[in-house]
Amino acid sequence: MSNRLKYEKSPYLLQHKENPVNWYPWCCEAFKRAYSEDKPVFLSIGYSTCHWCHVMAHESFEDEEVAEILNKNYISIKVDREERPDIDAVYMSVCQMMTGSGGWPLTVIMTPEQKPFFAGTYFPKRRRFGQEGFLEILEKIAELWENHRERLTDAGDELASAVIEEHSRNAAGGGEPAPELLHKGFRQLVRQFDRRFGGFGQAPKFPMPHQLLFLMRYSFSEAVPEAMGMVEETLDGMAKGGIYDHIGGGFSRYSTDERWLIPHFEKMLYDNALLILAYLNAFQATRKDAYGEIVKNTADYILRELKDSQGGFFCGQDADSDGVEGKYYAFTPEEIKDVLGEKDGAEYCALYEITREGRFEGKSIPNRIGHTTIFGWKAEDERIQRLYRYRRERTRLHKDRKILLSWNAWTIIALLWAGQLLEERKYVKAAVEAENFLREHMTDKNNRLCLRYCDGEAAHGGQLSDYGVYALALLELYRGTFQVEYLREALLRAGQMQEYFEDRKNGGYYITASDAEPLLTRPKEVYDGAVPSGNSVAAAVLCKIASLTGEKKWQEAAERQLQFLSGEAEEYPAGHCFALFTFAGVLYPHKELVCAVKDKLPRDLTQYLKKTLVYGLNVLVKTEENEEELMQCAPYTRDYPVPEKGAVYYLCKDGACMAPVTEFDRLELGQEQGSGEGLF
Repeated sequence: MSNRLKYEKSPYLLQHKENPVNWYPWCCEAFKRAYSEDKPVFLSIGYSTCHWCHVMAHESFEDEEVAEILNKNYISIKVDREERPDIDAVYMSVCQMMTGSGGWPLTVIMTPEQKPFFAGTYFPKRRRFGQEGFLEILEKIAELWENHRERLTDAGDELASAVIEEHSRNAAGGGEPAPELLHKGFRQLVRQFDRRFGGFGQAPKFPMPHQLLFLMRYSFSEAVPEAMGMVEETLDGMAKGGIYDHIGGGFSRYSTDERWLIPHFEKMLYDNALLILAYLNAFQATRKDAYGEIVKNTADYILRELKDSQGGFFCGQDADSDGVEGKYYAFTPEEIKDVLGEKDGAEYCALYEITREGRFEGKSIPNRIGHTTIFGWKAEDERIQRLYRYRRERTRLHKDRKILLSWNAWTIIALLWAGQLLEERKYVKAAVEAENFLREHMTDKNNRLCLRYCDGEAAHGGQLSDYGVYALALLELYRGTFQVEYLREALLRAGQMQEYFEDRKNGGYYITASDAEPLLTRPKEVYDGAVPSGNSVAAAVLCKIASLTGEKKWQEAAERQLQFLSGEAEEYPAGHCFALFTFAGVLYPHKELVCAVKDKLPRDLTQYLKKTLVYGLNVLVKTEENEEELMQCAPYTRDYPVPEKGAVYYLCKDGACMAPVTEFDRLELGQEQGSGEGLF
């Protein structure tokens, strides 16, 4: 049998199309039916590469006994959290408010008016180890709905009011960002730092690359070696651990233990894109070759495993293989020796801790924990390639073939700078192709952005992160190529972001557009999660555009957003590290450089940008060919004439302009400590 999910494009929803549960996708029809049949709504939110989503599906949603109760007493709705992050944000806040925690699968029961009265995450089919069973929950709530409904509806009214109030509150404080916020955020991260294995907090451990980007910026600007030491220990720990794929490259979602050894094996596009940026920044600051190798191996993994033939990038790969978590990644010594032979096999097992006992369900996950170096054998070693081919033949991973705009935008930024700074043109080419794909396939007839593309269909209106990260990617493409079309497109998307998402009354930006489908509430995302928050990205975009264009409207928009985030970050700045990173751009010295040049970009400038660590430098390039288009984006460049030959450089520092010079080495840019360009 099949249900209504068979008409959907989402790989996660399609995984449930043969369930005996009469699933609906999120739609008006489902709620109308719940209202007309006087039934509560059962909402289940997950994603296709989620291990515990698979477990609950096999135990409950594929089970006839569970399906009978759901179909009789509830209207059931399935949501892919990656397709509808707005719905997920609303009901995850409900779960966190009710239980103090959250996660996926997300389980919510609500009235037909979308007012939730029960929330949780994974439940076993029947009570187990003290955890309430899913069947018991469904039966109990069905009985309450029938005989004591007012208890449920009163709870729903109260909870809905609390959620609406939480999402509509004003920002606390709202003053300009001050250096103390950065110092406080650093001190909080120091307290959370694991000095033995790197990373922050206890198991499970998440990479959180935006924390590392902030610490590198802070270390550089405040001359605090401890901050950079925390970064290097964390990067080394992750790269040596099993969370890093020592055979195929790339990183798993998180580590289930404090040592980074045993990962939750799903690989997500956004994690790998952001980790490229963290390792790349560290490579440029330290010149450690191993960090450059990690960047290349991770970028190669993305191109090899996640790239669509049209140029976009898929969401990720599953934790499970043939229904078994981690089967694709774990080995026995006998398997290794069968592939490599006795001598090379024994060497590999010694280098990567492949033991007879194993540390993961009787098998071993390749790792370098305890070794002084990250690599035993390099990725290009023919023996590593043999293991990679064997692994792919032994079993396959499910791949989520959705293309999400914001995740692709992070990937564009990562590949662009990996290509520029490591001089690997294939990465730059892939970044440009991906942006072309987004522009061609993920905009609608009104030139608005779409959130996802799958199986030939673009769907769901773009949300704040889509506009914000895409605008940031366009700005980075401009900085990497100095093609004004990217700057012009970035201004367009930033303008749409302002028009449709900004809360002019209370500050900040909503997740959803003003003309989007109304939900229980219209939330704002301010804390950084697995990716930087949409509001933090919006601040970065607005600050960069204000610097590049000099336009008052952008400066005012940037100031409003900085004040909003400053108030939000006051209590716990470590939870807003990408905002802190952006604050650093206005609190520490910054420079604007206009290069007016007759012909091609001067080599001195391009080499400087590749080889010198310069945070807070924004560059415009004006030529005879682009001067009209550039003046439309940045009107003040009208006063910077293109010379008859050579180049003229106009530099401003912290709002004060220097005299123009014609020789690059006369610019007072400063030969900053370290090497390599600071990202963003």
